[in-house]
Amino acid sequence: MRVAFLVFLAAFGLAGCTANPVWAPEEAVREARYHHSGPPRLTLFTMVSNNTGSGGHTSLMINGSQRVIFDPSGSFHHDKIPERNDVLFGITPQVADAYTRYHARETWRVVVQEVDVSPQVAELALKIAQEYGAVPNAYCAHSTSTILRQLPGFESIKQGMFPVKLAEQFREIPNVSERTLHEYDSDDNSRALADWDPNRFAQSQKK
Repeated sequence: MRVAFLVFLAAFGLAGCTANPVWAPEEAVREARYHHSGPPRLTLFTMVSNNTGSGGHTSLMINGSQRVIFDPSGSFHHDKIPERNDVLFGITPQVADAYTRYHARETWRVVVQEVDVSPQVAELALKIAQEYGAVPNAYCAHSTSTILRQLPGFESIKQGMFPVKLAEQFREIPNVSERTLHEYDSDDNSRALADWDPNRFAQSQKK
């Protein structure tokens, strides 16, 4: 199962980061709202080229009163996953798994860094992410670092344009865990979005 959250930078050879404002209706956002039972947590995703080691994209999953992904300058659009500017709502475990697995393929790996935070920090991150607005092209790491450095405990994060450098800084935050996801799908992942059917998945879970 895959879902297209294609947000890579064209400058790095990926289908690219656009900055088109999007604003899902209140009803759609409310219905999609998902609260994960785990601890308040920030998860930094960094997409890294297997060929060059350079970063292609940065995004931030926030688990607080609800779980969202701040996916700056992303180009993913799916009617089952509401978006307001660059914040994706309704990030269930299945969507989160599909998100990382979609981005990992034969030429790219996904570095997943997680750190538990206080409920207050998680809520502040949610607030700042939702108020940030649509992100311009190539500013994924810049916008994510801007959010992080406003949070208590993350003041050491410096603003920057490079995803790998942001991951290196995030790694220095106390108690961060890290893993890397490798997949070997073709770079042609255009079928991933079409093949992903959340209703079909929900039915399979009932069997």
